[in-house]
Amino acid sequence: MKTTYEDQQSVCTRRVVLDVLKTREPAIYDLAKRLATTSGITRVNISLAEIDQSTESVKIIIEGTDIKIELVRRYLEELGAAIHSIDEFDVVRTPRKST
Repeated sequence: MKTTYEDQQSVCTRRVVLDVLKTREPAIYDLAKRLATTSGITRVNISLAEIDQSTESVKIIIEGTDIKIELVRRYLEELGAAIHSIDEFDVVRTPRKST
């Protein structure tokens, strides 16, 4: 079987910007710390966009070496948050390591 150039490539997510609706708890600093412990994530920035009696709209910027968006989505849902939109998604293509 012939190996193509595409077969030797890997795509990694490096930056994601999310618009998220969350409950008032956990606080944004706790949420940021918890997200930062997820594999592949090296930096989390959360800013409050809007607040009402029981919810907060926040902008979450996540940076890392290989962000798994489905893990982030699941984690946020477990904490009672919902992704309204993915506003930015940055990926890089790198050569796969030979085994």
